Amino acid sequence: MIKSTLRALAVLSILGAPAMAATPSVAPARLDTVVVAGGCFWGVQAVFQHMKGVVSATSGYAGGTVSSPGYERVSTGTTGHAESVRVVFDPARLSYDKLLEVFFTVAHDPTEVNRQGPDVGTQYRSAVFFSNPAQHQATSAYVSALDKSGKYHKPIATQIAPLRGFYPAESYHQDYATRHPEAAYIVYNDAPKIEALRKQYPSLWQDRIATSEMR
Repeated sequence: MIKSTLRALAVLSILGAPAMAATPSVAPARLDTVVVAGGCFWGVQAVFQHMKGVVSATSGYAGGTVSSPGYERVSTGTTGHAESVRVVFDPARLSYDKLLEVFFTVAHDPTEVNRQGPDVGTQYRSAVFFSNPAQHQATSAYVSALDKSGKYHKPIATQIAPLRGFYPAESYHQDYATRHPEAAYIVYNDAPKIEALRKQYPSLWQDRIATSEMR
């Protein structure tokens, strides 16, 4: 696939990454967590990492039935897992509804079925894996309202399902867009999402990134 080739070139050809600011050492008293999927986790992770109120954003796999999946196996599309991002956030600084708004507006195209951009397969589906009943209700309401709004000419394809488990991706996938901003895949597919966040949601933007839990 196009994505696999671009990823291989990126990993082999890019050395020397820009320094990343660390997540604040003192965590807020009450945090919330949701796992979302919207195509390649590199770009989705990067969008949430630049949002104020996000404590960490970690690339990984969710939604399948295979225990301890890895990238190569998930990429076959046979595990049921989707490339996902676990977002830990402070609800006192970032509301769940605003998080959903960014996810559905700039992080991916929620009308695509089992694909995003050049990446095709169930592992690239749109999904929200909720952690509690309140998230379930809020997500269902948001998707219903979005469908009725007429913003998109196609129905929302996002799967809404309970989080059964999350498996962090390999370390070389974590913070990838920040560490390799000149990689061809990042430039063409993910940089526009990050820029859209900065321009459309300036009050939410932060230059310093919230790193993954793996760092």
